[in-house]
Amino acid sequence: AARKTRGAAAEKQYVGFATLPNQVHRKSVKKGFDFTLMVAGESGMGKSTLVNSLFLTDLYKDRKLLNAEERINQTVEIIKHTVDIEEKGVKLKLTIVDTPGFGDAVNNNECWKPITDYIDQQFEQYFRDESGLNRKNIQDNRVHCCLYFIPPFGHGLRPVDVEFMKALHEKVNIIPLIAKADCLTPNEIKKLKDRIREEIDKFGIKVYQFPECDSDEDEEFKQLDKELKWRTSHTVTL
Repeated sequence: AARKTRGAAAEKQYVGFATLPNQVHRKSVKKGFDFTLMVAGESGMGKSTLVNSLFLTDLYKDRKLLNAEERINQTVEIIKHTVDIEEKGVKLKLTIVDTPGFGDAVNNNECWKPITDYIDQQFEQYFRDESGLNRKNIQDNRVHCCLYFIPPFGHGLRPVDVEFMKALHEKVNIIPLIAKADCLTPNEIKKLKDRIREEIDKFGIKVYQFPECDSDEDEEFKQLDKELKWRTSHTVTL
C-alpha cells in the first residue's frame, strides 16, 4: 500500500510543472512557427537563387528583371514574399524580405536607411500589438535574420558593406555571405575570408555566432555543429 501511495504521489508530481516544456513544445508545433529572413546585396549576387534552393520553392516567379538604365534610377525598395512550408507535420510561415535597389546606384550614400527604417517599424508594430488587449493573434513580422551578400571581386569589405552592417548589427542577426565564390580559387577564397574576418573585427561589427550545443545533444549533432562553426568562421561562401 505504501508503494502504491508513493507511486501515485510521484505521478502527481510529474503531471504538473515537469511536463510544461513538453506541453509548450506540442502547442508550438501545432501552431507553427514564423520566420522572417531578409536578403540584402546588390543585383546579380544570387540572392533569389539561394533562397529558392534553401526552401525548394520559387518565391520570385513574378519578378521583373530591370535593364541597366532602369537599375540606375531605381531606389531601394522593400518587397515581402510569404509562403507556408510544412515538413514532418511542422508548419513554418516563411517571409522573405527582399531589398531590390540596394547597392545598385552610383551614389549609395545611406542606401541602407529604408532597410533600417523597415526593421524599426516592425519592432514598433510588435511592441504596440503586445501592449494591446488582443494579444492572441499577434503577427510577428520582426526580421529574425539578414543574409548580407558580399561581392567576391574586391579585396575585402567596401565602405557600403561596413556602413550597412554597422547600421543593422544591433537590430538583427547578420550572416555575411561571400557570393559567387565559385569564381575564385580555394586560395583566393581563403585570403578573402581572412581579410573580411579581420575587417569585421577591426570595425567592431557583430555578426551571428552559432550557439553552443546543449549537453544532452547526441554526438552526431555535436560533430555537425562543430563542423559548421569551423566551415563558416564568421563568413559563409556560396
